[in-house]
Amino acid sequence: MSNSNFLDELDDRGLIQDTTDRQDLEARLANGPLTVYHGIDPSAPSLHIGNFIGVLMLRRFQDAGHKPIALIGGSTGMIGDPGGRSEERNLLDEGTLQNNLEGIRIQLEKLVDLDNAKLVNNFDWTKDVNVLDFLRDVGKHATINQMVGRESVRSRMESTHGISFTEFSYMLLQAFDFWWLHQNLNCELQIGGSDQWGNIAQGVDLIRRRSRASAHGLTWPLITRSDGQKYGKSVDGAIWLDAKMTLPYEFHQYWLRVDDRDLERFLLQLTLLDVDEISEIVLEHHSTPENRLGQKLLADEITNLVHGEKAVRDSKLAAEALFGKDDLTEEMFEALAGIVQETEISSDVLKDEDGLVEALVLSGLVDSKGAARRLMKQGGVSVNREKVSSTAIASEVLVGGKYVLLQKGKKQRNILRFTD
Repeated sequence: MSNSNFLDELDDRGLIQDTTDRQDLEARLANGPLTVYHGIDPSAPSLHIGNFIGVLMLRRFQDAGHKPIALIGGSTGMIGDPGGRSEERNLLDEGTLQNNLEGIRIQLEKLVDLDNAKLVNNFDWTKDVNVLDFLRDVGKHATINQMVGRESVRSRMESTHGISFTEFSYMLLQAFDFWWLHQNLNCELQIGGSDQWGNIAQGVDLIRRRSRASAHGLTWPLITRSDGQKYGKSVDGAIWLDAKMTLPYEFHQYWLRVDDRDLERFLLQLTLLDVDEISEIVLEHHSTPENRLGQKLLADEITNLVHGEKAVRDSKLAAEALFGKDDLTEEMFEALAGIVQETEISSDVLKDEDGLVEALVLSGLVDSKGAARRLMKQGGVSVNREKVSSTAIASEVLVGGKYVLLQKGKKQRNILRFTD
């Protein structure tokens, strides 16, 4: 993609809400590679979907030939950004922040080519700045009138909780970051979600006033849920990029359930698929929406970006094992590892005419053998997705000679793994 139409493509994807002078930014992009930065709040040990769009924006700029900087807010993370929040967050200690930084770095490596980008921590250049120097070099270039006029500050001042001076100072710290990156790494553009516009504009203004230079800002609309809440970690049901916090299978399943009304927007903003290709996909999807073609592609594309091709394949195998109609395979059981609880059980149970009853108890699906027998009489027990009435487990049902999928009702499952 040429830089002459790069902003047009971002527009087509719905990824531009605010910019500083659009013509100036277009001219600068057309004039050659520039350095662009996006800041990430390290208040959790993992990125989430709210962060994902920003990291993917860095990837888009990198793919277009520009030089990305991913900034981890080691110092600003100790304070907390008031933007988009109704109350002040808890301050984090240095040890917790360091742990969070490492987790985020690992995830960034999967999404951005860090060999041709920079990963920086603003703690490195703010830790030795004393308060008098900060007030002299940064504070004198900002007016209180200007700061309280920013939406992120004004909305908090008008709220029940108000805003502390600590959070009020966040805007100046982020502006200082932009200025420092401009001075030391020739960074000319800061990008972020729309709730960051006030902070970004403050940085652009500081660079203009302090360095007599021009800089640029760009924001995108926040990714929101159907209930209007923005995706993040401060609301219930956060979708994490860490495989331990949100299993790749659960991650894949989440996107399979996306509402048709959100499908095109998510394909445009959360994947690297071509815009024209997405238009064709959406058209085909709407011709037979019951097949959920668009959701399947969306789930595959995002899961591949975050977790890789193997995670996509395993997620599909796991779903087929749980909900499909084809015969179960050993590969399917391996894909279910970590998704369905597993119970190791002796092969001697296969010789017992009440082996299934015992297995139900050992798996924890029922509390007693009596409960197991009652459940079976009610037709509430399935072996390898087939309802059973026999109290024994025939060796022929073992998949790969060692696995059985045991199920209570429609949702409670356990993998039996038989050992000698």
